[in-house]
Amino acid sequence: MNRGPETATEREPTPEEGSCCDVDHALTESELAADVQLLAAVGNDTRYEALRLIADADGEVCVCELEPALGVSQGAVSQALSRLSTAGLVSRRKEGRWRYYSVTPRANALLNALDETREAVDE
Repeated sequence: MNRGPETATEREPTPEEGSCCDVDHALTESELAADVQLLAAVGNDTRYEALRLIADADGEVCVCELEPALGVSQGAVSQALSRLSTAGLVSRRKEGRWRYYSVTPRANALLNALDETREAVDE
């Protein structure tokens, strides 16, 4: 059935007219990019497990301690730690030829949030 041309009230509004799909968030582009970088850093089994091992340790952790625990090469451990460091999740301290890692407050907050969401699902 041909009803003729649509009227303004019968057609979907365009985005310029303020449609129902006007959504926004409070993050700046740099904040959004930093969050994506952080999530990508923990989005790998080796990096995530390394972060958990460091967080659960009593004090700093040396690369030599992570290699056997993770079951990957020292190069893979170093690469994972570098990515976690770049994302601001671990800090490192160099002493001679050894590097020691510890989690940052942001990493603790992220891991705590993950634990809380896991607990909420389990309830």
